[in-house]
Amino acid sequence: MGLEALTQRYLPVLIVIIISIVIGLSMLLISSLLRPKRAYTLKLTPYECGIPSIEDTWERFNVKFYIVALVFVIFDVETVFLYPWALVYKKIGFYALIEMYLFIFILLIGYFYAIGKKVFNWSKE
Repeated sequence: MGLEALTQRYLPVLIVIIISIVIGLSMLLISSLLRPKRAYTLKLTPYECGIPSIEDTWERFNVKFYIVALVFVIFDVETVFLYPWALVYKKIGFYALIEMYLFIFILLIGYFYAIGKKVFNWSKE
């Protein structure tokens, strides 16, 4: 495969990458030129759902929040895998059914482990 063939093949991709970078940078530049530049105290205060901050905004969160988020992402990814599997189930056969049951079983073990560690218990310890 010569240089000419590579150029023909990948030149459109390079053009799209360059155009997207130019558009992104131009949007940042235009917004920085057009935005209002008046900073005042109220504008620079932290914003929490329309309610003035009561405590320090650099408060540490409990690790359980992050673990619940990770469990959510894991089950979200499981759903992403289940949908295409269900669409082609007739083509892939019984072996794929056993694999999917094994996949779900492993996820359920993780879920029950998280329950055992009381990750979903929001009360203070």
